Order: sequence, then C-alpha cells, then structure tokens
Amino acid sequence: MINIFKIFGTSFGRGVSSVSSTSSMMGASSGIGTQQELDPSGQERYVINNSTVLAASGNDMEQKSFTNSFVAYDLLSDPVLTPVTSYESLVNECYKKNIIVYRCVTLIAESVASIRITATEHNTEFEKHPILDLLQRPNPNNSRKTFIESIVSYLLLSGNAYIKPVYAKGDNIPTEVYALRPDKVAVTRYPNGHIKNYVYSVNNKRQIFGNDEVIHLKLFNPFDEVYGLSPLCAAIKSVDQHNSISNHNIAILQNGGRPSGCLMVKNRTAPLSLKQRQFLESQIKDTYSGTKNSGKVLLLEGDFEWKEMGLSPKDMDFEAAKKMAAREIAEAYSVPPILVGINDDATFTNYREARFHFWEDTVIPYIDYILDELNVYIAEKFHTDLRLSYDKDKIDALIPRRDAIWNSVTNSDFLTINEKRQALGYPPIEGGDKLS
Repeated sequence: MINIFKIFGTSFGRGVSSVSSTSSMMGASSGIGTQQELDPSGQERYVINNSTVLAASGNDMEQKSFTNSFVAYDLLSDPVLTPVTSYESLVNECYKKNIIVYRCVTLIAESVASIRITATEHNTEFEKHPILDLLQRPNPNNSRKTFIESIVSYLLLSGNAYIKPVYAKGDNIPTEVYALRPDKVAVTRYPNGHIKNYVYSVNNKRQIFGNDEVIHLKLFNPFDEVYGLSPLCAAIKSVDQHNSISNHNIAILQNGGRPSGCLMVKNRTAPLSLKQRQFLESQIKDTYSGTKNSGKVLLLEGDFEWKEMGLSPKDMDFEAAKKMAAREIAEAYSVPPILVGINDDATFTNYREARFHFWEDTVIPYIDYILDELNVYIAEKFHTDLRLSYDKDKIDALIPRRDAIWNSVTNSDFLTINEKRQALGYPPIEGGDKLS
C-alpha cells in the first residue's frame, strides 16, 4: 500500500523516493492521475507537481517537493490472505467474522442433526436399541443434536472431524462417544505414511490413542492422505474479499461517510516544519473525522486545497463485489445462495427448489458419510448386521422427490400392484400380482 499522506485513517504513498516530470493521467474516474515509473533501483516512484506533499516512509516523516500537477495514486500490492494452515485463523477470520461462512456451516450442521436416525437389522427397524440410546445421549455434555452438529461443523471448518468412543473396562461396546476439537488432535505416522497414533492435547496434557481408537472423518485432500482439506481453503480469497469490503464500509460510516483525502499546500517555497504538519493533521482528525463530526464543513485558510483520494464505493462497485464474494463462499459449501440471504432471484418456487437441491446435493451426502463411518466403527460392535439409517420419505424438503417417484410408479400401467407397492417400499398384498 502506497502512503503519501495519512488523514482519516487511509494511507497513501509509502516509500516515495524520487520523482520525474510527466503529464500522463491515470485513475480518471476519481479525478486523480499519476505516472508510475521505476528508479534505477527498481522502486516505484510517483510524479506529483506544483505542490508540497507530506510523505510517510516507515515511522519517519519526510517532506518532498515536486514539479508538475499534483496527483496521488494507490498502488495495488499482492493480497494478504488469511493463513489456511491454521485452524485458529480460519475460525477467527472466516467463521467468527464472516456471516456467509457462519450461515453455511450452521445451516448444514443443523440440517444434518435434524434427521431422525433409526437402527435396522435384517430389514427390521427398532424403535428402541442400545445404539440409539448411545446416540441420544452420547456423553454427559452433549445431546444427539449438539454432538452431530459438532462433528459436521468441525468437518466443514477444518476438513477433519474426530470421534472418540469410550468403553467400559473389559467391554467392546462403547458407552460414550465424544467429538474432539480438530486443533487439539495431531496425527503421527509410520515411515511409510500410515497412521500410527492420534495425539490429543488439552490443558498441557497429552493423551495418545491408537489408530483404531479414533474415528477420523475427513474431506478429500489431494495433497495429504491423512488430513482432510477444508472448504475454506478454496474460498479463502472470497472470504477475505467479503470481510475487507465490510470493514471498508464500516470505516467509511465511522468517518462520517467521507473518504480519505490529501491536504495540499500550494505555491509555497519553504517546506512546512514537522510541528506545522503535525498540527494540521491533528486539527483535521480532531475536528472533521469520525461520526460525531459528520456534516461539518472543512474551512481552509491560505493557499490550501483538499483532494479526495480513492474511489467511492459506487465507483468500486463494492455492492456487486460483495455479493459475488458471498455467492462464491456459498458455492464452496454447496449451499444455494438464496438460502444464505442472497435474494437476487427470490421467489417461493425458487426457494423451494433451492431447498430441495440443498438437501439432495449437500445434506444427504454428509449424513450418509457420517452414518457409514458410525456403522463400520460402532454399529458392528453391537451386532454384525446392525445398521444406522434414516427414512428419506420423512424429510419434508425431499417431498418433491417423493411425489415424482410416487407419480411415476402410479402411472406405470405395465407394473403389477405388488410391484408398485414394492417400488414404494410397501409389503405385497394378496391378489396383487396382477396389473392394476
């Protein structure tokens, strides 16, 4: 970021080192132009004329005098993105500070946790079973809903979720299950890359679990066979862009709706002293910046001129950029934008279709994955043929799917009554082996 003058909290013109004459204009939409060149050392420099300008270089204030017309321009540097290797940074910057990420993760987690889980064995569904009691109260600190929400949320934020079953002494059937925080778990490997242990660290205490003592759920990671890849890694640029636009808008509002600017001292042969510059800056900050000073008129004595610096939110099209960033975040989580408040094409029909596809394409795959893992590592310990499952027909959001199947089967005149009943999940009836 270039820093020429710092007023109202925005910086311009850092490290301006030398100047050359030119009349080239850039940034015409804001009424401000500049010519950027390179000095022999390869550093950028700016042409600023007919004015005495205050330039900031590190912590030292230095004065530069220039020839030709004054202009200030803000150079773009490489973006500074939130680190994706730190679970803490992802949660703090993405989940806690971004409403779209928070909504996507919460919506998916709550939807998965709302599904009623059943236990079946040899096509027999159990109303009561020890494994259902275990899931209903997995541990003293969690209910079924909060336990599943934790698993899904950890998976969506870090790409990993860890479940630790606890067994009574001498028993192979778990009596409790816990969802472990992924940032507290480290995986140790054998030289061949296979998992050796899971190390769980909390309050400066370490517990080591064997590779068969922890159920590790993870999202596909093309670079690592052990750790999963968080969806936030793919969406991090969009998340940071969305946050930056929100922070910018807050800063503008807190500044009384005024953008940053530069106070030019014209037709002056002698430079301003450091004390004079500090006095001017403090006067402007104290008198005209902030929401409490909104609407005050800036009074300038002598040969001073105020120039706004930077594009307006309208010129930058912040609203469209913020909406696009929100869409991209929602896409990373496979959540239709209309469900997270992006209502460009909001109608009842569109909302119903979006909700159906959200459940069909996002929620169902997650619950299937979780139940598959629980069946392999927990259900089979109760009984080899025991399976955790759920009834799709009892999910309200999937009613259009059920209606389509019902109508298709009902209107099939080449099927017998019992074939239709079988297709819809009903037992055969006497005399049903004939065409309807």
